[in-house]
Amino acid sequence: MEKQKFREFLLTKGLKQTKEREEIINELMNTKGHFDPDELFLRLKNKGSKVSRASVYRTIPILIESGFIEQVEKTDRHAHYEKVSEKQHHDHMICTKCGKVIEFYSPTLEMLQEELCQKEGFKGIKHTLEILGHCKKCSQ
Repeated sequence: MEKQKFREFLLTKGLKQTKEREEIINELMNTKGHFDPDELFLRLKNKGSKVSRASVYRTIPILIESGFIEQVEKTDRHAHYEKVSEKQHHDHMICTKCGKVIEFYSPTLEMLQEELCQKEGFKGIKHTLEILGHCKKCSQ
């Protein structure tokens, strides 16, 4: 989602385009992969931003609702997010020991999900698949 679309979303919701939200969006535009709110806050702080941790946490639900980011995982420790992109759908394997996230795509799984939906007369719109376990390094 482009910054302008996010600004338009804020207007439709009657929310202000604040300097803090602009800084958060700018940082996310340059973010690749997964992030958590605390990492985002520290990156902003290290760049001299005055954005508070509370502003980051308050902005996350707005970014999700707008379709700019989506929640990837939620563990006992915290949630991770990623920007919504035009790239191919993918799922995640998450190591419960070290927190490593492995993205993967399986045409077989995608086809099976579609077959299951058709069998049940269900129109799937979106799905997420998370496999929790231990990565190669933590399994040894």
